[in-house]
Amino acid sequence: MTEPLAPLAAEARRLTQQGDWQQASEKLSQLITEVTGVQATGLHINRDQYSLNSLNGRVTLADGRTLFFKYHHEEGEEHTIEEYYRAELLREHGFRVDVPIYACGEPGRQILLYALRDEKRLADVCREIEANADWQGMAPVVDAQRRADAEILAHTLPTLQQAQVSQVEAESIHQLFWNRLVSPGHTAGLGGRVDGFYVNQDFTLGELTLPWQSLSNLRWRINGVTYQHTLRQLFLDAGQILAPAALAHHGVVVAHGDAHNANVWFDSQDGVPQLVSFDPAFAGSHIPALLAEIKATFHNIFAHPCWLYEPAQAAEIYRVSVRRDGDTLEVEHDWQLTPLRQAFLDSKGELYWKPLLAALKAKGWLPANWQQIMRLALFCCPTLVMSLRAGSASQHNPVSSTIGLAMAVMLGSGGDDDFSHWLDGLLTEA
Repeated sequence: MTEPLAPLAAEARRLTQQGDWQQASEKLSQLITEVTGVQATGLHINRDQYSLNSLNGRVTLADGRTLFFKYHHEEGEEHTIEEYYRAELLREHGFRVDVPIYACGEPGRQILLYALRDEKRLADVCREIEANADWQGMAPVVDAQRRADAEILAHTLPTLQQAQVSQVEAESIHQLFWNRLVSPGHTAGLGGRVDGFYVNQDFTLGELTLPWQSLSNLRWRINGVTYQHTLRQLFLDAGQILAPAALAHHGVVVAHGDAHNANVWFDSQDGVPQLVSFDPAFAGSHIPALLAEIKATFHNIFAHPCWLYEPAQAAEIYRVSVRRDGDTLEVEHDWQLTPLRQAFLDSKGELYWKPLLAALKAKGWLPANWQQIMRLALFCCPTLVMSLRAGSASQHNPVSSTIGLAMAVMLGSGGDDDFSHWLDGLLTEA
């Protein structure tokens, strides 16, 4: 019997989490040599703030080429991801996407290698704008985003169809949502990463420390707005509402599924900047339509500026106040969307979500609880991508943890706030 190939990518990820970057580089060099058939002679892993469940960098091969590599790895993926990289699928449907020169989709060895680009990732372009408060100079980026949103919608709508439950269940997009909420022996919504990150843990929010059992059952009042759902309720609801079978009758589309800005190039070589995605690890042809742009809507807008990816910086520039009032957690914070992220939100709503919802409604496929589906998926983005607890492996602190959990509740529950007004407005013209 042939021995299984070593899970070199998984091992490299584990080594970087332990701070052993040299051994991680050696493992990746071995993997890339095996995948390309050409000796890797030099490799650099980027240590950027966006690599929450992935690694990327540059590798030089013995034939003189220098390539960009990217891979995603997390627990349980060998059981849930079969068709891991779907760039060709997206290209066939007209999406702007980099197709890798080499790809390996074997569990524990998933990696993509691309021709090296000179462009910056959109995440880095946006970070520079916000760091310098360059609101006058953001117009080309906003224009590129608006072109991309309109173009994505134009390529998405022709793929809108109904699907079988088995087809929807087979999509890897669920690894980003429902699969992180469940595990054997746990109630759906309180298993998986929820159990590993939060259950039975202590939380330090501002000056207040609470155990999970207390915090999870409190309602929230955030900047004067009351929210009815507790964290426990939101996780439990997500465990039911986001189950693949529950999403199987609302229309499906071809989509990237994980087009956050660290997976997008800002291509300005031809004069008119265009956004080009890469690393379609969760792309598919039967993605529930209401999930397709959720990751992009959260990570490119509400995760910024800095609180999710750079929590230490968030602690320096934001202020929070937290106190308990009976069964309510009173939270005050001064985080807000920058002009850049507000422009992104306006674009995503106007040019993508409104016409998509209108199309679903016209076909009779828009579920009555469409807002709840979107809200719970948005709620899962920050809470399940990494632990939001202060002092955990994610390096969150009492300020960033407070902002993160408050953001999750605001998106997931709903109250008299700007996001609720935005969401309500998505269907006014449908």
